[in-house]
Amino acid sequence: MRHKVDGRKLGRDSGQRRALFRKLVTDLLDFGKVDTTLAKAKEVRPIAERVITLGKDGTLAARRKALAYVYDEKVVDKLFDELAKRYSERPGGYTRIIKLGIRIGDGAPKARLELV
Repeated sequence: MRHKVDGRKLGRDSGQRRALFRKLVTDLLDFGKVDTTLAKAKEVRPIAERVITLGKDGTLAARRKALAYVYDEKVVDKLFDELAKRYSERPGGYTRIIKLGIRIGDGAPKARLELV
């Protein structure tokens, strides 16, 4: 039984899964949106929200935590300069998931994760 087992494995081991999530969060913050499968979007959404909240905090410790997760230092600068100002009055809910239908090759449900 899977009682209280949280998260999806996505057919990867833990290191690959963590790298995938880090890359998706980095791309989301850099480009504002990312197209992926619905399962990946649902897993990445709370991580992205946490990183944006770090940007809103604005402290040195928060910047170091963001740098430890996000791959690109320029994206962290964008997070703390532009995105923190954009979401300063918003208490949460910085992202939305839009369903895009199914993928032709394997029938996987596609989704777009984007910043509000």
